[in-house]
Amino acid sequence: MPSLKIEPSQSLAQKVAARLRQAIIEGEFPPGAVIAEEMLAQSFGVSRTPVREALNQLQLQGLVVIRPQVGSFVFSPDAEDIATLCEFRLILEPQAARLAYRNDRAGTLADLKAVMGEMENAVKAKDKVAYGHADTAFHDTFINHCSNRYVQEAYRLVAGRIAALRTNYSAPIDVQTPRSFKEHSSLVKLFEQGDFEEFDRLMQTHVTGTAKTYTEALRL
Repeated sequence: MPSLKIEPSQSLAQKVAARLRQAIIEGEFPPGAVIAEEMLAQSFGVSRTPVREALNQLQLQGLVVIRPQVGSFVFSPDAEDIATLCEFRLILEPQAARLAYRNDRAGTLADLKAVMGEMENAVKAKDKVAYGHADTAFHDTFINHCSNRYVQEAYRLVAGRIAALRTNYSAPIDVQTPRSFKEHSSLVKLFEQGDFEEFDRLMQTHVTGTAKTYTEALRL
């Protein structure tokens, strides 16, 4: 059981949910892992009630599956789930990038370039968790700057699952090979130029390649 430290803010259930979400995204609890309420309660030093509430919150985010009379588990996607999730990304992310370019080009570029620095450092350190965080921050940048709360709310429905898939399946490969970093760098340049025809093509290649990586990882 990993060490589960929580920050002294929010309600107890929210604290547990936030720390457990982090643990799932960072791969401390891998896809399909059993989440035992009693063990979590002991680790957090709380009763089972806030743990149960936290698990319900994470189930709404798609990170946890609760099976009555069986137990709670970290979500474990199949090939169809991955294909559908990547299809969703290809619908939303390119449009969010266009909105971000129109509404806050300078702010978006500043954040993208800062994230590229984090990605470069993670590649040098071969740190899959840091790379996964930076990769998530990269794509979140378009959503954060799009100035459309409905797009942002829609993306939040799947953001945790996307982040967890990155850390568990693609980041270990991405820190070993230059492909992902180069694609992200090219996306920044295309965004800066406002060339969304090429941006869309590269995003299609990037997300499709990621989907293939996820699907291949499931077979291992």
